[in-house]
Amino acid sequence: MQRVRVLVFNAALGALDYRVPEGMAVEPGSAVVCPLGPRQIIGLVWEPDRLPGEAIAESRLRPLLAVLPVPPLAAPLRRLIEWTADYYCANLAAVARMALASTAALHGGRTLTEYRLGGQNADPSHPVGAGRQRMTPQRATALAALAGEQGTIRELAARAGVSEGVLRGMVQAGLIEPVIVDLDRPYPRPDPEHDTPRLEPAQAEAAHILVEAVRNAAFQPFLLDGVTGSGKTECYFEAIAEALRGERQTLVLLPEIALTQNFLRRCEARFGTAPVLWHSSLKSSERRRAWRAITSGEARLVVGARSALFLPYARLGLIVVDEAHEISFKQDDGVRYNARDVAVIRARFEAIPVVLASATPALESLHLATSGVYRRLVLPDRFGGAHMPRITTIDLTREPPPRGHWLAPPLVEAMRARIARGEQSLLFLNRRGYAPLTLCRHCGYRFQCADCSAWLVEHRLSRRLACHHCGHEEPRPEACPECGTGDCLVACGPGVERIADEVAGLFPEARTALATSDTLASPETIARFVAAAEAGEIDVIIGTQLVTKGYHFPELTLVGVVDADLGLEGGDLRAGERSYQQIAQVAGRAGRAAKPGEVLIQTRHPRAAVIAALAAGNRDAFYAAETDARRGAGAPPFGRWAAIIVSAPEEAEAREAARAIGALRPNLRDVVIWGPAPAPMTLLRGRYRYRLLVNARRSAQLQDIIRGWLEPLRFASAVRVAVDIDPYSFV
Repeated sequence: MQRVRVLVFNAALGALDYRVPEGMAVEPGSAVVCPLGPRQIIGLVWEPDRLPGEAIAESRLRPLLAVLPVPPLAAPLRRLIEWTADYYCANLAAVARMALASTAALHGGRTLTEYRLGGQNADPSHPVGAGRQRMTPQRATALAALAGEQGTIRELAARAGVSEGVLRGMVQAGLIEPVIVDLDRPYPRPDPEHDTPRLEPAQAEAAHILVEAVRNAAFQPFLLDGVTGSGKTECYFEAIAEALRGERQTLVLLPEIALTQNFLRRCEARFGTAPVLWHSSLKSSERRRAWRAITSGEARLVVGARSALFLPYARLGLIVVDEAHEISFKQDDGVRYNARDVAVIRARFEAIPVVLASATPALESLHLATSGVYRRLVLPDRFGGAHMPRITTIDLTREPPPRGHWLAPPLVEAMRARIARGEQSLLFLNRRGYAPLTLCRHCGYRFQCADCSAWLVEHRLSRRLACHHCGHEEPRPEACPECGTGDCLVACGPGVERIADEVAGLFPEARTALATSDTLASPETIARFVAAAEAGEIDVIIGTQLVTKGYHFPELTLVGVVDADLGLEGGDLRAGERSYQQIAQVAGRAGRAAKPGEVLIQTRHPRAAVIAALAAGNRDAFYAAETDARRGAGAPPFGRWAAIIVSAPEEAEAREAARAIGALRPNLRDVVIWGPAPAPMTLLRGRYRYRLLVNARRSAQLQDIIRGWLEPLRFASAVRVAVDIDPYSFV
């Protein structure tokens, strides 16, 4: 009799042993269906010597029910899953589940029924049963929301904001029609020779090194460090072309879905077809098709968000992490991994090259390059002879905006000159909405989220007050809910919508565009925005961090940073580095073609190290100062951080659990532990939160210390304890 150890997808159970029925063939990595009490559960066959489990007598073993018709997870991916779970103190099953991210793809069936609006229109003058169907408010909402959409009933209901029952009734009425979708239709093959570019000498040298690394098919990590507009993408495109020639797959990780549309166009221009996409907004049929193409090796070029890193590629030959400095590569819930770092580890297990591309690399990446762990490829100049923009600070203590305004006179005059010349300007403020706080001028009442320790942000475009942490929204009332006074609510501080109003007042003839996650929420809206900007149909772009990277508008010659001090506020231990990266990236949007660019930075602290380095264009000086500060503090990359976050629905439960953890803290020479203390955002999504922060020397076995500290503790069922290794969020 053959017995196997199975990693079942239940975090509370871990590994279980099963009997393999006669005639069934399994191997490590096989996806199987297992009995669990009266239920069935999916699991992965694992090597028993690598996965501890309880010894069960053979007579008590239950048989596996089925082997799913998908290829087994290869050994390099299984090792990556183990490494990720160990390094980030995560549950092994939770990590493994990310590899089987499309449950629909695990089963047979080549077609799926989706739905779209049909040709019949409802007539409100006829009741149900009188031939044509009565139009209800819910049906009207669905008809308005689903024009041009197609998906499952569940997906369309979520998109339209109505119940599934409403849509099923519309199907019966003929208002929505079924569509049979072929789930396994092949993707077009990208052509490495479709449009080979002419590279400049520095680009050609870097591209040659990357191409050779792909040919050698060995692990080698690269830091592609090039100024904004230097042509980094064209360099690693040549490495992708070499992987395609060798029938190998390439994964390109992007930090933002909003960057995907522009990147798709560049891929299609270079390789003749768009890449295969992977991100959370895909429909279930799209995810199933992509997952199966990835596992079969048919998907040669995959572009995705961080979750694409754990997919079971059949013949992976190259990984590229674009904008590798971006903090959105760090998952901040569930398995709290950093995709930038895990990408390097996957490349090591797969024995392939990995490229981290950035104009403003993370200090940790630069340190590894300086230490010789990564090979650094430098592109010091912009492509095509374009020059870096001239950067000037505007001291708001000396040249303040007029009362009730947010744009200082020098910035306004620079914008006026660009509009007169037919050039484009970009105003950057990393704050969505109209104002971050709304209060009553009569009694001082402030609108706060009921589920978070956060003010509600006013969004005038949608006429809503919204929490940017949990998603709660409510209408903006006409009167104060506390004192009942009408017409007394005051917006405090600026968001991008308020800046857009100011621009409209200053330049009523100017054509403006808001570029935020609220206005660019779909590939279609992003495509329309890019097309309008490239066609010169926009004079002034007002945007958040969404516009700081990935866009190339030749007529954009002025960037104005509305509040450079915003990112330096609060308790973020990486605030200086993050602010430098963000402002340097948005500054890089200016003057990317023949016309020279200018950047004006509004600040109240022009002598702050970050601002002074930006104004001087001296990146090396900033990184040197930041490195010295990190070394003195024992911060990464010279030390290690870990956060322990305790949360519960009741504040007392969270506090007592955090105190119990703090009382048993280990007393070690190379580890310092602060807390517990209430988190800066004490209430988040209805849960009260306490935090402990661990600072360890590189010599400390940090994960083993934390596991040994926390594993003996037991808490009430409502209490959650999360471990965040190498944290980026400190709220």
